[in-house]
Amino acid sequence: VAFLVPSMRREFGGCAGNIGYNLKLLGGEPLVMATVGADADPYLQRLDSLGMNRSHVKKLDEAFTAQAMITTDMANNQITAFHPGAMNQSHLNRVADCLGTLDRSRAHFGIVAPDGRIGMWEHCHQFAEASVPFVFDPGQGLPMFNGQELLDLVKLASYVAVNDYEGEMLCQRTGLSLEQIAKQVRALIVTKGAQGAQIYADGKNIAIPAVKPEKLIDPTGCGDAFRGGLLYGLENKLDWETTGRLASLMGSVKIAHQGPQNHQPSHSEIMTRFQDAFGYSI
Repeated sequence: VAFLVPSMRREFGGCAGNIGYNLKLLGGEPLVMATVGADADPYLQRLDSLGMNRSHVKKLDEAFTAQAMITTDMANNQITAFHPGAMNQSHLNRVADCLGTLDRSRAHFGIVAPDGRIGMWEHCHQFAEASVPFVFDPGQGLPMFNGQELLDLVKLASYVAVNDYEGEMLCQRTGLSLEQIAKQVRALIVTKGAQGAQIYADGKNIAIPAVKPEKLIDPTGCGDAFRGGLLYGLENKLDWETTGRLASLMGSVKIAHQGPQNHQPSHSEIMTRFQDAFGYSI
């Protein structure tokens, strides 16, 4: 099968970069931990230009950086080829090595997002061993784990974040309901796209409204934008209602732009949009 592809666009992406980018927009200081390949120099230069700490982005010269090649037709049907590349070696990057360079009081939270299977498993255990609270965000990596493994990782985590489809799969594989999973952690966050999100925390089920976007352009990276807002709320000790609303707003800002990292609102613009959307300020 051969396709003529008349136009081509290359975007920076990946969960670590996307989440870190959105946290940086909010004024946070993310420490990106990822494994990349020999072709990563343009991305590393971008992280430098954004002022994002990349001291624990591990470069493997014998591999390519993970990348998805998506072919889209006129009706928006897509065929995706994903090459994991250096991501499969993510376990070579260790949480302890990262924390060893930090004042431990600055290591407020971590997040384990979709990655190589061994890396996800080991990073969850390493965060727990270091007593750093973290979000388990299995995403498209969820099918790599069986029910008992998922239960083990949930028990290690402080928070779990999934979309509604992943939430259903998590329940099916573990045999637990969302409410039962929520009792294992400080909070369970379930995103629902245009229907907003649900946060199960402190014995409550908190409904988070969606924010109407300026335009509907591209949903790629919206979940990562949401998680950037989530981490900002956790770091700044915002209540769950506000944290969820800020995360929802970040997803709304992102969806109005093509690609995962092309939205560029200032911090003040984000806060103004929050005030406009919800009627109070952070």
